[in-house]
Amino acid sequence: MENSQSQSRNKKKRLTQEQLRQLEKCFTVNKKLEPDLKIQLSNKLGLPQRQVAVWFQNKRARSKTQSLELQHCTLQSKLEAALSDKAKLEHQVQFLQDELKRSRNQLALFTNHDSPVCNSNLGSCEERHDDEIVVFDELYACFVSNGHGSSSTSWV
Repeated sequence: MENSQSQSRNKKKRLTQEQLRQLEKCFTVNKKLEPDLKIQLSNKLGLPQRQVAVWFQNKRARSKTQSLELQHCTLQSKLEAALSDKAKLEHQVQFLQDELKRSRNQLALFTNHDSPVCNSNLGSCEERHDDEIVVFDELYACFVSNGHGSSSTSWV
């Protein structure tokens, strides 16, 4: 007799579609199972109170896992987008640094080799030559308009 009770206890009774539907419907409204609701559902569905309580506990655990997986996927895609943007910006910075270096070299060739070109802030960079101050921006504009500058402006 004792052996048959343990066997029937070990057999897991599957829930019917209607029972599942009712439990899911209740779960969407109440994530936590109150004692009164547990008794009500148990009677309505013909299930032991313990089975109803365990179903709610398992459902909360599955729900939390799914939520964490969704958050992980969202964060992963944001990280990938940020890394892609970072790589693009690094490429643009390198392109601009190369363009600046070429422009400075061309400017040095264009001007007198004896007077060095300032390598500091471009907006205020000036060169002294026979007491005449030539603003770098004007020199560069003149240089580019004469066809000596690079016409490439893409961010390749």
